[in-house]
Amino acid sequence: MLTIAIAKGRLQGEALALLSRAGVNLSAADLASRKLTVEDESRQYRMIFVKPSDVPVYVEHGIADCGVVGRDVVVESNADLLLPLDLQIARCKMIVATTSDGELMNGGMLRVATKYPRIATAYFGERGVPVEIIPLVGSVELAPVLGLADCIVDLMETGRTLRENGLRVVAEILDSSGRLVVNRAAYQLKSAAIANLVEVLSQALRNERHCGND
Repeated sequence: MLTIAIAKGRLQGEALALLSRAGVNLSAADLASRKLTVEDESRQYRMIFVKPSDVPVYVEHGIADCGVVGRDVVVESNADLLLPLDLQIARCKMIVATTSDGELMNGGMLRVATKYPRIATAYFGERGVPVEIIPLVGSVELAPVLGLADCIVDLMETGRTLRENGLRVVAEILDSSGRLVVNRAAYQLKSAAIANLVEVLSQALRNERHCGND
């Protein structure tokens, strides 16, 4: 049995839908429950539902053999994982945004509000820009508007929230989407089972693309 850690929240529904198309199905009772650990109907897979930032931790430490989580979370975690498959779900971009009249890169210390301190520090560090990182968990968009920060580093899907709060995108850092991540030891010890999971997910993605082209 493979244990799969699935990020709770916005990615969870898309992940379960893709797994279902790949033949990994949960019972109606389990789907309706609030259980954090469930087995699929074939008893080949056990799913555990955890916070997105915890998925790389569970997988890297071998508690889960693999996981489904956004690339942004993997990059921020710096976990030693394999990423064999882009699941093409929960697509978004990591961006830098500031107020509509704000100017960046003025030579001084830049105050950056973000949920992604590692990514933000690396991005500005590569450009020689000194930054003060202001860690926030929610409502990051408010920080430049209220003067807490000069800019934000955050995820963007449509850009609507930014526009409605008077912010504009000034740079794109990376593209993100849901990824299958795998523990290095499990990739060797459970190679057949993991290869099968990668194949059924790949086939489900191919079928979806084919249907989309019809």
